[in-house]
Amino acid sequence: MARHLVIGNGKMLINMDQHGFIRDIYYPYVGQLNHVGGHYCRVGIWVQGEFSWLDHSEWKFELDYVEDSLVTNIRARHDRLGIELQINDGIHQRECIYLKQITIRNHRDKAREVRLFFHQDLMIEGTEVGDTALYYPDNQTIVHYKRSNYFMFNGLTDEGGIVQYSTGVKRFNTAEGTWRDAEDGVLMGNGIAQGSVDSTLCLKTTVDGENEKTVFYWMSIAQNLDKVKELDHYVREHHPERLLSRVVVYWRHWLERAESDLGDLPPQVAKLFKLSLLIVRTQTDEHGAITAANDTDILQYNRDHYSYMWPRDGALVADAMSLAGYQSMIAPFFTFCANAITSEGYLNHKYNPDGTVGSSWHPFIVQGSERLPIQEDETALVLFALWQDYTRHQIIELPQGLYSKLIRHAANFLSSFIEPELNLPKPSYDLWEERYGIWTYTVASVYGGLMAAANFTDLFGDYERSDHYRRTAERMKQGMLEHLWNEEAGRFARGLIYKDGKWVKDMTLESSMFGVLDFGVLAVDDERVQKTMKSIKQGLRVKTEIGGIARYKNDYYFQQTSDIDRIPGNPWIICTLWVANFEIQTAASLADLESPKRTLEWVTKHALPSGILPEQLNPFDGSPLSVAPLTWSHATLVQSVCKYAAKYKELKRL
Repeated sequence: MARHLVIGNGKMLINMDQHGFIRDIYYPYVGQLNHVGGHYCRVGIWVQGEFSWLDHSEWKFELDYVEDSLVTNIRARHDRLGIELQINDGIHQRECIYLKQITIRNHRDKAREVRLFFHQDLMIEGTEVGDTALYYPDNQTIVHYKRSNYFMFNGLTDEGGIVQYSTGVKRFNTAEGTWRDAEDGVLMGNGIAQGSVDSTLCLKTTVDGENEKTVFYWMSIAQNLDKVKELDHYVREHHPERLLSRVVVYWRHWLERAESDLGDLPPQVAKLFKLSLLIVRTQTDEHGAITAANDTDILQYNRDHYSYMWPRDGALVADAMSLAGYQSMIAPFFTFCANAITSEGYLNHKYNPDGTVGSSWHPFIVQGSERLPIQEDETALVLFALWQDYTRHQIIELPQGLYSKLIRHAANFLSSFIEPELNLPKPSYDLWEERYGIWTYTVASVYGGLMAAANFTDLFGDYERSDHYRRTAERMKQGMLEHLWNEEAGRFARGLIYKDGKWVKDMTLESSMFGVLDFGVLAVDDERVQKTMKSIKQGLRVKTEIGGIARYKNDYYFQQTSDIDRIPGNPWIICTLWVANFEIQTAASLADLESPKRTLEWVTKHALPSGILPEQLNPFDGSPLSVAPLTWSHATLVQSVCKYAAKYKELKRL
């Protein structure tokens, strides 16, 4: 379960699998709507009477990206057919145009006719009901449409454009789809179909012996026929090869603001760092939503997905990208949150990319008692990340514009949503969205959010509010030290749960206690931080050849074994990097950086061959579990590399 290649431009996102098949097309928002829904848009080849789809076992693939860009670089080789394909996919940096270039290499010594078949399996707006697919003779293209979503497909070879086509019914009664029609190398030419439909088109060329030819295929998306025709004309006029080369140039310029001096980190880590910046960009909508993941294979587990904007994930991703120098990219995220915040001053569980409230499993009432169905850290971390961004870039206009609508509004909620007997936040759901109580991570994040609000109110001369927020944060810190530190265990508790009329410590060992350091509650050299992090490093280490750090003891999510002592949970990329961040902060010499450097190399080793990072790994074979790419994983890698590079420079000067 993974998307091995992703490309996007902030307006649309396309995911591809290990065979280069398109599996998801998101438009007009990144993460919303999905017009393929995990089905297969196949690519096939016919050579002298023999046909093969690219997912046949005889094809051998190498997946990568063109260096420093969001253009794929795929090699597919079929030795028996004597054919090699060099495939490059990209999305125009400005327009909703997908471009594909395939160089066909003929490894036989005589000329051969080659036909490439491209299959379009769309379910526009997420449903197969009411779609239309047709051949449009005005510009010799295939068009799929429903309401205000138009998809136009075209291609080009040295011999011209589309030479065969067919539209038809798919996945209804006995009809599999027009892709089956392609397997004899000849399409029937049916001109229109409606309902649950697909289409297939064919491009043809002749490739001389031991030679190569290049074929182009593209898709334009717009809200009406005139606009999609205009985009198609734009591709023809400027030529797809030239446009694809401009996409490469654009992303290389985009990466220039990133840190280039990464100390002694090896080239493969530097490569993943730059790719991670690009991957985060693909998951970020131009209107501000930073989506968690867009791998629809997760649908088979609970019929829901990760294509939402969780304020927590978004805030931590924004913080990492701000640290890397991409302030302008993440600024719309804070405006998104300001528009989404409730009248009470908190942010909901999650949001759709268009700003509407997303699905949730947090109830308003449990066993007759009402509760606020939120994760309070999500509201707090937005303020924390906004202050971090301001301290780095000193762009005062952004927080000034958000001051009353977001900063004060959220801070007033955080400073009032408190259990007075504990001086801690009232119960809410934890960052993993699994349990209800008062959590160390949440408390630390609220402290960080209130301190950020105090700093902003100071900045704007609102001293009375500043004093109130700061005093509240300090009381919360004392409440944390009094109620969540466990002297006997020598570490912080995961949290407090209300049981039989009293608050009881939950002493489950959990990696998120790193938040006590990360959000500024205690300094890195504080003995309580040191002891807690030591417990995490030792108690949550996965004791297999794969290694890594688990989320918490006996983590049930995608659990692979009941051998908890050996494997407390699956290794998570973010949790393993949290430990590396702690080691970076505590490093007193260059030698102390060896351990976090090994962790960064470990992350690189366990990325997919294309560089995509999953949420978690199988502890036995290292294969990806849950979704891939996970935006939070890539952003945390970015954060860790930036912290490592800065620390390396600091220690090198000593």
